[in-house]
Amino acid sequence: MYVERIYDEDLSQGAWLIGCQATQEAIIIDPERDVCRYIQAANKANLKITAVAETHIHADFLSGTTELLKTTDAIGYLSGHGGEDWSYKWPELTNTKVTFVNNGDTFQVGNIKIRVVHTPGHTPEHICFLIHDKNTEAPIGYATGDFVFVGDLGRPDLLETTAGIEGVMVASAKQLHSTCEHFLNMDDYIQVWPTHGAGSACGKALGEVPQSTVGYEKRTSPPLQLVGDEDDFVTFMLSGQPEPPLYFSRMKRMNRDGMQILGKLPHPREITSPEELQQKSQTCTIIDMREWEKVRDGHLPNTIWSKATSDFHRFAGSFVEDTEDIIFITTEENLDRAIRNAIRIGLDRIIGWADPSLFKGMEGLEQTNEITASELLSSSDQVVLDVRRLSEYQAGAIPNALNISHTRLLDRLQELDQQTSWVINCHGGSRSAAACMALKRKGYNVTNLAGGYAQWCKARKARVATT
Repeated sequence: MYVERIYDEDLSQGAWLIGCQATQEAIIIDPERDVCRYIQAANKANLKITAVAETHIHADFLSGTTELLKTTDAIGYLSGHGGEDWSYKWPELTNTKVTFVNNGDTFQVGNIKIRVVHTPGHTPEHICFLIHDKNTEAPIGYATGDFVFVGDLGRPDLLETTAGIEGVMVASAKQLHSTCEHFLNMDDYIQVWPTHGAGSACGKALGEVPQSTVGYEKRTSPPLQLVGDEDDFVTFMLSGQPEPPLYFSRMKRMNRDGMQILGKLPHPREITSPEELQQKSQTCTIIDMREWEKVRDGHLPNTIWSKATSDFHRFAGSFVEDTEDIIFITTEENLDRAIRNAIRIGLDRIIGWADPSLFKGMEGLEQTNEITASELLSSSDQVVLDVRRLSEYQAGAIPNALNISHTRLLDRLQELDQQTSWVINCHGGSRSAAACMALKRKGYNVTNLAGGYAQWCKARKARVATT
């Protein structure tokens, strides 16, 4: 048997390539949309992808299942659970081979037997896959999707917090509790192969370790220590979860109902004229990937600040809609990463890119205000918006600051007076900088707090020490 995790560092997402070396057949579990990576990995291992499977309808990235089925002529295996609201609709609209599987079903990939386990809680349709090698009744591994992570479990609140289905998070948490009771009865030696690692918004405390075992999770995972008391478990699972980016609701819909087939990565045209770039900025969304100081001191209208890093899905994913025409400000060296980050969350309309050198000597650029912590402490009339997570805000904040997480900001604009001059803060200054650009684009008067809350605390401590 061949097992490889193909990991996306920016989205903290891992697809699993599992192959039978005897028959040279392989399955990909939970692929992302830029599927060339998986085909290349399979080819390198002398394997052919003959099956593609999903653990559930994902919220944090666009699935590559349809793309792979179209590209490889493989068979898709999708959950048959989920009921009326969370059953897959896209297979009816595509000319692909899809089999719906339910709890206890098995299927083969070469000599590998895969058994389906229904694991509701994170989502109603969620399934996991027990992997059996040739002629072994005992499984070697458990592809757990968003059910069991290293040190954490998949959050049960997303249907309510992202899909807008009210009153379901407690019931989902109780369902997850029941699913965990079954997990605790599994053999300790089975390897756990999760879909996400540290940094994912699908949980609150995911570990950096790429995989685990059932026994290790039983002994060390904080939520699994609470399975003995359902109320404590539910309270723990529903508290402290990070506010999900706004694009999550779009992913749930598209992964259920269907999306455009790319066939290949977009190939946006390079814009080499400063005049053309300025003209297009009037109607297009500019995603500027330069260092913040350069963007702060000179940017085009309609600019969002977001680097092509792990911040992209939290920044661009929260501030840009899939209907917007996009131009990247980035180097050619960074362009491929930027494109992949965008199409993985459904931002496909990338019409062009421009090298940062075009800004040299460009006139008529806009600036964004910034204030130091000392200047803020010296002012008595500043109105502060804190865009950190609620749990961060509750642990300590600038007095009288309003808290709205940057990932939910555009969904709560009605809470912000557009006539007010807002000082925006986060912990270190980057989330607030991104929020400033998004709010400025909506017509708000904003100033970024340089260094964020951390710098404010230092400045306040120094001021107290001198008085």
